[in-house]
Amino acid sequence: MTTNSERPLMHHGVARELGTEIIEGQWPVGEARTLEEIQERFGVSRTVAREASRLLESMGLTETVRRRGIVALAASAWHVLDTTLIDWRLHSGRRREQLRSLTQLRMAVEPAAVYGMARCASIHDRALLLPLAAELRRTGEGGLRQEFLQLDIEFHRLILTTSGNELFAALSDQIASVLAGREEIGLMPSPPKPEALDGHEAVAEAVFHGDAKAARAAMQLILDEVDQALDEAD
Repeated sequence: MTTNSERPLMHHGVARELGTEIIEGQWPVGEARTLEEIQERFGVSRTVAREASRLLESMGLTETVRRRGIVALAASAWHVLDTTLIDWRLHSGRRREQLRSLTQLRMAVEPAAVYGMARCASIHDRALLLPLAAELRRTGEGGLRQEFLQLDIEFHRLILTTSGNELFAALSDQIASVLAGREEIGLMPSPPKPEALDGHEAVAEAVFHGDAKAARAAMQLILDEVDQALDEAD
C-alpha cells in the first residue's frame, strides 16, 4: 500500500489502465467496481483510488452509484473531445476506430476552416503559412520526423485559430492530438508522401492570395490522402 510518499500523479496511471479497459470493453458497460477493489488491485491508497475514479468520471467513462460503486458507462456518455480520452483511445486496441472518427471530423472541419482563413484572416496571419509549408518540406524530405510533426501541428492549429470561427478554434487541441497520435502509433508515412507536402504548399499559397475556394480544395486533397492511408492500413 502506498503512503504519503506516493507520486502525486499516480492516479493518472491507474485511471488510464481502467479507462482503457472501458474503451476496449474489458470493463463492461453497467458493471460496477469499488474503491476497495481498485486499492487492492493496484496497491494504492484510497486517496489515489478516489482521484482515479474522479478522473474517469470527469471524462464520462464512469459514474458513481450509491451502494454499487463505480459503474462503467456506454460510449454515448463519453466526453469524446477530451484530449486525454482521445490519447487513451489512440493507444488502445480500438485505435483504428478513433483515428477513423477523428479523420472524419477533420474532413468536416478543416476545409471550412481554411476557407474562412483565406477570407477573414489578416495578410500577416495568411503569410505565416508560407514558411511553415517550406519547413514542412525541408523536415519531411530530410527525415526529421519530430520537427516535421511539430510544424504540421502548428500549420493546422494556425488554420483553425485564424479561421474566424471560434468553434473551429476550440478544436485545435483535438486536431493536434490526432496528428501526434498518428505519429506515435506508427501510422504517419516516413518520409511524408510527396503529394502531402505539395498539398500543404498549395494550401499556403492559396490562403496567402486569399483564394478561399482553392485553399478548401487543396485541404480536401490532403485529408483525402490521410483517409486513403487509413484504408490501406486496415
